Amino acid sequence: MATTTTMTKTRKYHLMLVSAAGLIILLSLVRWISGQTDITSSGTFSAALMLAVPIGLAGLGGLWAERAGIVNIGLEGMMVLGTWFAGWAGYQWGATAALVAGLIAGALGGLLHAIATVGFGVDHIISGVAINLLGPGITRFLSEVLYREGTAANKAGAGITSSPAITSQAPTVSLPVLSDGPDLLGKLENTHWFLLSDVAGILRGVTHDVNVLVILAVLLLPLTFYVLWRTAFGLRLRSAGENPWAAESLGVPVYRMKYIATIISGAMAGLGGVFLVFISTKYVENQTGGRGFIGLAAMIFGNWRPGGLALGASLFGYADGLQLRSSTAITGFFLFGSILLLLWVVNRVRSHLKSRLAPELAGPGAKEYTLLGAAVVGAIALFWLWLTVKALPNELVFVTPHILTLLVLSVASQRLRPPAADGVRYRRGEQH
Repeated sequence: MATTTTMTKTRKYHLMLVSAAGLIILLSLVRWISGQTDITSSGTFSAALMLAVPIGLAGLGGLWAERAGIVNIGLEGMMVLGTWFAGWAGYQWGATAALVAGLIAGALGGLLHAIATVGFGVDHIISGVAINLLGPGITRFLSEVLYREGTAANKAGAGITSSPAITSQAPTVSLPVLSDGPDLLGKLENTHWFLLSDVAGILRGVTHDVNVLVILAVLLLPLTFYVLWRTAFGLRLRSAGENPWAAESLGVPVYRMKYIATIISGAMAGLGGVFLVFISTKYVENQTGGRGFIGLAAMIFGNWRPGGLALGASLFGYADGLQLRSSTAITGFFLFGSILLLLWVVNRVRSHLKSRLAPELAGPGAKEYTLLGAAVVGAIALFWLWLTVKALPNELVFVTPHILTLLVLSVASQRLRPPAADGVRYRRGEQH
């Protein structure tokens, strides 16, 4: 049994590596055909890394809460609290103060959600919506009080919709030899050779002038996996999200686990807000731009697992970074999507041909043929759009990450397995 499990995990890792290599080759092919160098440039991937971090942290916050059985759609409001308090503390005392203030503000938002849902049994969705409304309202009120005309903050550059610039930034680091000094990756990227320059651009983007806090945020993913899946504390917390009544009968402090998880959830979302402040160097009203909801989508796409969440956040961060770098390169998504759909069709057809050779396997039904036909039509339509559309309107370019969110969730929704008691109202001692 242990040998079989080990072999399954090995095959899974091999498949992940092959998929990653295939994705890079596909991006390189799209870049080579379209001539849009920003598709795999180091600038795009550097921006993608910075933009994926807030989304990933929001998703990580959702993962902590939902693994304990608390649906947290209030991540957006908690991120807003994190941005305002990070901007307020950062302009006075620097980057460290901004980090601490954003964490605390987000954690307080999580505590409020826990009190409502765990303490008073309020519906999780209602409580989350209330926090999403409360966050922007509180921050606007504080801005009107502390940033109004004549205040010290106003004289330092603040307005009703923004704070003064933070006084210091976290340091950046580069990978020695490759991305620092001679910058070998930069030189190879500028050759624009097929695949080699693309790999160089990707590696340089994620290793050159990387903010130290980005590295720490990325490390939270394996740390979360270790705590939740490799420790007794994590087992107790996850049991509160799978079957709190059974966990209670075994002595697990279910209420405490839910409170801890939701407070950590808020702190993670607040930390995501802090990163947005570091990107723009100050708090700006509405700068979260729905990233709390996108983070929640990334978590669902990742099937409530840190690895899948990282993949989802990277996808959304890349789309966001590419649309910021170039409004014309975003049309490369049409060609990328067309090729991806055709590859999917080829794979499905190959599977059906194998099923014909094995009579015990059921062949494709009418629904499957309809799906294959729709995929082929979609691939042709995307290819036609790539040929005819030179640049998208700015409004459409701006909402590209949100459109991608809807498409990804539509595909991922067929294989989801949320915690069994996620969103279920729990009362100690009740029979289930």
